[in-house]
Amino acid sequence: MIKIPDTREIALEMLIEILEKNHFSHLVLRKTLGKHPELDKSSRSFISRLTEGTIENLIKIDYILNLYSKVKVAKMKPLIRNLLRLSVYQILYMDNVPDRAVCNEAVNIAAKRGFVSLKGYMNGVLRTVARNADSIEYPEEEGNPVLALSVKYSMPEWIIELWLEQLGEDKTLEILDGFSVRNPLSVRCNLSLARKEDIVSSLENQNIQVVQNPFLEDALYMEGYDSPGNIEAFQKGYIQIQDISSMLVGYAADIHPGDFVLDLCAAPGGKSIHAADLLKGSGQVVARDVTEYKTGLIQENIARSGFGNIRTEVKDATVFDESSVDMADVLIADLPCSGLGVLAKKTDLRYKIQRDSLKNLAALQRDILKNAARYVKPGKVLIYSTCTINILENQDNVRWFLENHPYTLESLKGLLPETFLEESAEEGWTQLFPGKHGNDGFFIARFRRKMNE
Repeated sequence: MIKIPDTREIALEMLIEILEKNHFSHLVLRKTLGKHPELDKSSRSFISRLTEGTIENLIKIDYILNLYSKVKVAKMKPLIRNLLRLSVYQILYMDNVPDRAVCNEAVNIAAKRGFVSLKGYMNGVLRTVARNADSIEYPEEEGNPVLALSVKYSMPEWIIELWLEQLGEDKTLEILDGFSVRNPLSVRCNLSLARKEDIVSSLENQNIQVVQNPFLEDALYMEGYDSPGNIEAFQKGYIQIQDISSMLVGYAADIHPGDFVLDLCAAPGGKSIHAADLLKGSGQVVARDVTEYKTGLIQENIARSGFGNIRTEVKDATVFDESSVDMADVLIADLPCSGLGVLAKKTDLRYKIQRDSLKNLAALQRDILKNAARYVKPGKVLIYSTCTINILENQDNVRWFLENHPYTLESLKGLLPETFLEESAEEGWTQLFPGKHGNDGFFIARFRRKMNE
């Protein structure tokens, strides 16, 4: 008989890996759940929500623990610190789990892990949190608005300060609220491989709930699935997991049959696969990234989809490649960035990125764009995109690129749905914000290289 492991202990081990050892949450989650095939759908869902929810609300949880614990969070032993964190998350956010059960389970796990002497302390802290859950005194916005917003949204203070400086209070609050919206999984249909009607039918035959995206014809939302790897339409390459903001890059590029498309930083390959689909079996897509591991992720998607008009290359985009000069009809430069637009999905990223790194990232992007400018044929298109909300990496880089390279911006109107377009779209770029249309925060700019320059 297979022994089913305790779901809370699995979540605890993952939190220690992510928060104490600084591993990436999505990799830890995938690796850990992969080691436990015996877990049913409900258990996997519980573990995922408990782990990701605790990380997402970490600043608020630590604030509460510091209110009610004599030992402050920073001074706690790692196992106790994270056991308390996941327990407080359950008390605050998981109504279907009785507070008494949360306290008892935490005490039992602590004793099992060799902390019998802390049973009374653990029980006292958690029962105090449960008793005061509806009357916790949070920081007042009038006294310290940045701290208040930081605790309320579990967002580091420097990120809030950055957005307040660049975008103002109303837009900052819109972004923070947007990150709290939970959207279903977004997938794009590879319509050159299968009709959408057949894809939807296949998904529904597996009891997956499917909703048409209201803005993009080839995009669907899915709920009620276990693992993407078990979905027939995914196995056959008919659908690609991809946020709708990422899908917009393919449309902004306005790819035509026969085009040569170069994707410089392509892993895991969603935009490259989209480009291959838009080419309808013609042309060529070259998907590059800096390591064998990253191009391997792209190759997995290629193998699954079966597209024959796409290949991978291991190349460092910061190193100029003479053989690529004047090669591309369309160049996709979706570049490494701070990721401040995807904090709802990459819940731990907000604690890893530091403000001091933003200038270095903007400089890295310029190094790559400097090379990319030479790879586009005269008269053809370069798309610059990031998954961040930061003027330094976005609008400032657009300005720099125009000042130093023979390109002009080109309007995005007519290429993207109007609902995604800011006033700047006529000029040639748009900043997408999370929450409003179920998309990530994203930036897209469309350039055209001047002829004979």
